Amino acid sequence: MAHLRGKTAVITGASRGIGEATARHLAAHGTNVVLAARSSDKIKAIARAIEADGGAASAFACDVSDHNSVAALIQHTQDTFGGVDILVNNAGLIDPISRIADSDPEDWGTIIDVNVKGVYHGLRYAIPVMQSQGAGTIINISSGAANAALEGWSHYCASKAAVLRLTGVAHKEYGDAGVRVVGLSPGTVATDMQISIKASGINPVSQLDPSAHISSEWVAKTIAWLCTSAADPHLGSDLSLKTDEGRAAVGLPAIA
Repeated sequence: MAHLRGKTAVITGASRGIGEATARHLAAHGTNVVLAARSSDKIKAIARAIEADGGAASAFACDVSDHNSVAALIQHTQDTFGGVDILVNNAGLIDPISRIADSDPEDWGTIIDVNVKGVYHGLRYAIPVMQSQGAGTIINISSGAANAALEGWSHYCASKAAVLRLTGVAHKEYGDAGVRVVGLSPGTVATDMQISIKASGINPVSQLDPSAHISSEWVAKTIAWLCTSAADPHLGSDLSLKTDEGRAAVGLPAIA
């Protein structure tokens, strides 16, 4: 993990789950981390815990659906640590889960604002910084839903399909400038999102036994691996942890 030491990473949706695990994992390997989320108190507490363990961390309240808020996040990171080497576009929502004819248009639009526009905003403001540095890695948290039609998840499937395409376009436009853009489809992860999915009772994912979900720490380890040149074959697309090949590359156990 020497490639992480001294680097600076921005992690959105860092107040819990994958975001929190990633911030802690990267910080433990010498990365300066900026935790971003709407839950200011939570990310401040996590940042303090990271610093108590000897890491370097900063918390910044941010609504990724607001481009001005994301611009301020990237500027804060530059002002605090001098640059942006890694951006993890992790913030995402799935609630409320409902079939299309039962969905609320405002709620549906909120998912797009966070899951799609939030990723776009991260790309929009991090890429120029990374271009000026001549290097950087952006990891967009994707999903198998990007390539599936799942009942009750029209908003989530549509948003993750859009994220996959944003990953591809960003790589095509800026890969030659040293900006590495890659997606990660982790499969089902043991986070609070799974509680909502289970409670909905809609589609086969809600019927999965909790033992089927991987840990957030596995995802964090994968994110660290995606920052290495070993992950270059996946640039512009998604690495999936639902395959033994994907897990083996990262050093994770095979699918049971």
